[in-house]
Amino acid sequence: LQKNKFESLPKVSFMTSHMKSLKYLDMSNNLLRHNGADVQCQWAESLAELDLSSNQLADAVFECLPVNVRKLGLHNNQISSVPRGLAELKSLEELNLASNRLADLPGCGGFPSLQFLNVEMNSILTPSADFFQSCPRVRELQAGHNPFKCSCELQAFIRLERQSGGKLFGWPAAYVCEYPEGLRGTELKDLHLSQLACNTTLLLVTALLLTLVLVAAVAFLCIYLDVPWYVRMTWQWTQTKRRAWHNPPGDPGTVLQFHAFISYSERDSLWVKNELIPNLEKGEGCVQLCQHERNFIPGKSIVENIINCIEKSYKSIFVLSPNFVQSEWCHYELYFAHHKLFSENSNSLILILLEPIPPYLIPARYHKLKALMAKRTYLEWPKERSKRALFWANLRAAISINLP
Repeated sequence: LQKNKFESLPKVSFMTSHMKSLKYLDMSNNLLRHNGADVQCQWAESLAELDLSSNQLADAVFECLPVNVRKLGLHNNQISSVPRGLAELKSLEELNLASNRLADLPGCGGFPSLQFLNVEMNSILTPSADFFQSCPRVRELQAGHNPFKCSCELQAFIRLERQSGGKLFGWPAAYVCEYPEGLRGTELKDLHLSQLACNTTLLLVTALLLTLVLVAAVAFLCIYLDVPWYVRMTWQWTQTKRRAWHNPPGDPGTVLQFHAFISYSERDSLWVKNELIPNLEKGEGCVQLCQHERNFIPGKSIVENIINCIEKSYKSIFVLSPNFVQSEWCHYELYFAHHKLFSENSNSLILILLEPIPPYLIPARYHKLKALMAKRTYLEWPKERSKRALFWANLRAAISINLP
């Protein structure tokens, strides 16, 4: 009865109800519909093969099927899913659902004897991987020519093919990626996605470990390079600058008042007091030196005093020795003087090497000192008395300036 204009599936079922010997019925290429509106269907009990392909049937067709049918053709209809909870078609062995609108493989809950299933050319993106577990009697599954989405979810279906022992009909040519665009045309057998990308737990653990390693590396570098110290010093410098901008109108501010600021370790104070200060501040062309013991202003913080003295001095003299690199305050003074050197693009640093400093004694935070000693000429304190007159002459020449 194919290629006619039958429209009602229940009416067709009633037409067959008195045909006691009917085994095969072809109702393909008609206009059959079934809306499932409480209309009972009554098929001939002898009907074993039914072809309802190329009609206008939807999901409700499963409510109107012969109970003893063994071979059922429903391809080229408008079926989007196989409803659960239907009466079992215990004898159904072959089901053709090709060219419909299925989004996934149907289960076998209502078809316990199903052996052949065709779901080609539907809308299946990611087929269920547990199909053969739920359908143990299925010997052949035709699921090719669907728009497969090649993602991590599809890997379980690919493994299913390997475990099924050749139950997928048309493998591998009919099973090709449609999405995403970059994988279009790739056969599923050639799809290889990394375990890391597909395992969420593994991905999270890996990301956590990488984050911990990164945090540990940053923390180590911060400690090794003394980054917190530099941040603290930069904050102190900006705070002092901010207070200087808000000085009252009568405040002299940062007008040069000294020829040089002296930075030295307390352990080298005897040399500074007995040699450096007397030779520079006395005699012809005396030099005005800024020394923390006599020129720091009471009431201000040490850091603020250091910054003010460096900014009010034309030069900064650093008395370098093993004692110097072990002094925290000397490091502060060197940091701010170096900051001034770069901010003003000036040549304001004078280095005096009082004693040789072995490289291993210089801490990592003194990388500025290492760079300065490598790039700048420094004055060495001579042990021979005969050479000291030239030392003082060179030092005076380095800091000579007329103060306002």
